[in-house]
Amino acid sequence: MNIAIIEDDWLQRTALRNWIEEAGHHCSCFDSGNEFTEKAQRNDHQMLLLDWELPGMNGIELLTWLRTELQDNTPVLFITTHDTEEDIVLALNTGADDYLVKPARKQELLARIDALARRTADSNRTLKKHSYGNIQVDNQRHEITLHGKSIDLTQKEFSLACYLLENCGKLLSRSELLGHVWGHASTGQTRTVDTHISRLRKKLALTEENGWQLSAIYQYGYRLDQTGH
Repeated sequence: MNIAIIEDDWLQRTALRNWIEEAGHHCSCFDSGNEFTEKAQRNDHQMLLLDWELPGMNGIELLTWLRTELQDNTPVLFITTHDTEEDIVLALNTGADDYLVKPARKQELLARIDALARRTADSNRTLKKHSYGNIQVDNQRHEITLHGKSIDLTQKEFSLACYLLENCGKLLSRSELLGHVWGHASTGQTRTVDTHISRLRKKLALTEENGWQLSAIYQYGYRLDQTGH
């Protein structure tokens, strides 16, 4: 893989690069979020290793830019000294795929990179292009179309829509949806699921007259069904 390291500490950046290149990957290094946004070409990298404390644009701001402005789904592994639960939840909610607290250890880092790469490869194999009635999903283009018209979705809305469609007919708990889409299963964040579900219902016209039924199960979760109408 071609892995980008965004880390302003030269010693840590060098250590990470050496470990990763010894494992057979190629590295591109950037010492700030601004340098990455200016020099990195889209689709150049298969994974990003991202520090939180960066000069100028910090790691959270860079991740927000990637996920919302570019709609870029490149896997991101945060490597940072921030170790509180609140920080970890914030990073995962913003779109990080994994989180590693410094000091990084070589074997653990390489294992996490390999695991993240496997998950990404499995996801791409599972969902490239699929049709679900009047809804089409193109995972490579990160796009969902309704009756052939592209629907404007955020990163989380896209991931949530894919998971609902893949599990059509199954009862999904809010905890499961939080774990799959947001990377954690905190029951205190269930309102987040409800809000995104409401947006998807409207954007994808998930109503009976359009052949869908998106049901809320009291105090549990949701189920999406095709009605065939």
